[in-house]
Amino acid sequence: MIDNICKFLAESFSADFASWLLGEAITLTKLEPSELSVEPIRADSVIFLESSEIILHIEFQTEPNKNIPFRMADYRLRLYRKFLDKQIHQVVIYLTPSQSPLVYETKFSIGTLNHEFNVIRLWEQPTEIFQQYQGLFPFATLTKTENSEETLRQIVRQIENIEDKQLQSNVAASTAIISGIALNKEIIQRLLRSEIMKESVIYQEILREGKAEGIAEGIAEGEAKGKTKERNQIALNMLLSNISLDLVAQFTGLTLKQVQKLQKNSVKQSQTPKVSKPKRYPKS
Repeated sequence: MIDNICKFLAESFSADFASWLLGEAITLTKLEPSELSVEPIRADSVIFLESSEIILHIEFQTEPNKNIPFRMADYRLRLYRKFLDKQIHQVVIYLTPSQSPLVYETKFSIGTLNHEFNVIRLWEQPTEIFQQYQGLFPFATLTKTENSEETLRQIVRQIENIEDKQLQSNVAASTAIISGIALNKEIIQRLLRSEIMKESVIYQEILREGKAEGIAEGIAEGEAKGKTKERNQIALNMLLSNISLDLVAQFTGLTLKQVQKLQKNSVKQSQTPKVSKPKRYPKS
């Protein structure tokens, strides 16, 4: 889901991304990875945007990935083969804070071949940049902010001032889902009104595919009810097998507080004495 949202934002707000990554508000159009080879590299988060002079290659990553350097070098050669005269700007954007050395790798080397690319770790980026462009609003809570909740509150106020309702809805839904990396869904649901998001293409996609995970479960209300019942039953089964509360929460997607409540209710029900109904005998 995060990959799809990042693609949607980069393609829908290409000028905003160009302003951030290239320093110039260039209008870019989508370039399909399949145009680079009959056998494209398998990568869910790859995005190519092009103008008459430049190609912007973006890779969003939620987790460190050891294959990134090779992938960037491989795509760079494919781009060179097809677009000899264009400038190529490649950037990997890491969304989730990590101490892994992989998120600091900016070079692929093999023998005498060396290829360098750009890396952005969002948690090191100044928040102010992401408050300037509507297409970057959804990433603001992942930046170098002292208070992610307050940052989201400020972004919500800016979203509410967007006059185009469809645009407003798309940005709100994107913000809700991406902010789930930094904030729990209760905070997000409290600050972002669901009625603003319901007209977004993202919300409709969630409903259509039934993939209501993370904060999306709170958005896709109807789907979430059935999912919640199913998750609760799975959690109860795990609790009965003496699996730790933390693992139950991690596996089911429930919060620790929700798992504790399920456990408490389960214990309470097991301790409630069952009252047997008196036997009835037929009248003689």
